[in-house]
Amino acid sequence: MEQFKNVKKNFGFGFMRLPMNGSKINDELTNQMVDMFMKEGFNYFDTAHGYHGGLSETAIRECVVKRYPRDSFILTNKLSTHFFSREDQIIPLFESQLKACGVDYFDFYLMHAQDGPIYEKYQRTHAYEIANQLKKEGRIKHFGISFHDQADVLDRILTEHPEIEVVQIQFNYLDYENPSVDSKGVYEVCEKHDKPVIVMEPVKGGSLVNLPEEAQKVFNELDSNMSNASYAIRFAASFKNIFMVLSGMSDLTQMKDNLSYMKDFVPLDEKEMAAVAKVRNIFDNMNMIACTSCHYCVLDNDCPKNIKIPELFNCYNLKVTFNSWNQDYYYNVQTRNNGKASDCIKCGKCERICPQHLPIRQLLEDVAREFE
Repeated sequence: MEQFKNVKKNFGFGFMRLPMNGSKINDELTNQMVDMFMKEGFNYFDTAHGYHGGLSETAIRECVVKRYPRDSFILTNKLSTHFFSREDQIIPLFESQLKACGVDYFDFYLMHAQDGPIYEKYQRTHAYEIANQLKKEGRIKHFGISFHDQADVLDRILTEHPEIEVVQIQFNYLDYENPSVDSKGVYEVCEKHDKPVIVMEPVKGGSLVNLPEEAQKVFNELDSNMSNASYAIRFAASFKNIFMVLSGMSDLTQMKDNLSYMKDFVPLDEKEMAAVAKVRNIFDNMNMIACTSCHYCVLDNDCPKNIKIPELFNCYNLKVTFNSWNQDYYYNVQTRNNGKASDCIKCGKCERICPQHLPIRQLLEDVAREFE
């Protein structure tokens, strides 16, 4: 990807799941992770205004911008639909993002979480035109989108906006042929339009790290001493049009593991690809809720009953799919001062923003039946 020559390697640090001290980001541990990342020759960082309730951008400032020369790292930020409703709010939001991150420009700026309805909003508010003007002014170096919808919607967007330089998509081996996410079809549209691809959720919010016993046996039989995360991340990076694979790492152990196989990246071989296909088939036969814990559904306390939707879905998956015996206890912990699954009033606000297009109201009924 010659047009992005300042990007050193094909692996990026997503500031979405950082280590925490209570409600604050652990800057000391994040600094150590950033230093390890940069020392190994990586330089791509990804943030967004809503990550960690706004703390991700300031963590970028404190842990990266204040500690490294601006030309030594690549920084991506996004225009998120939650934070503007009118055209005249876009520039002030963008400038607040620059200030929060402590920079004068973003290397990449993405129209965030584009799907059919959100794209129409961005069209009405001339968001694409404003972003392109910011690029002409030098405050954005590269312009792109992140995307959560079906392939035909992406084809329309890329046809109507050929100036898009890069597309960020959800891409992992579990969603590769999943009809609700359609990673394969979306990726092929990117290839059709010759757009480099940034990968988000390569381990599906951690779901591809702690595997059910049957799936774990498949990778154990490879006898390679590689982690479960390595198969997921390397799967994503093995496709020719993949420009960058993001990982939202939360501790030094995850950082060390990810760097160990991405520093001198080798694509999955035939045997590993066959194992990944077997694991995918095992998951396909399970009744998991395909939540990635992005928390968009509860951002800014949007749920009127204060239901911690991702946490309750996680409890459900661990109990039903992984036979985790103590999830009734954790369900009670998550609902002690928050809404229960049965408290849902079916308003549908969560479903309108869900990147996975999950039938959340129906799924909460399943959760309620299991735990209540």
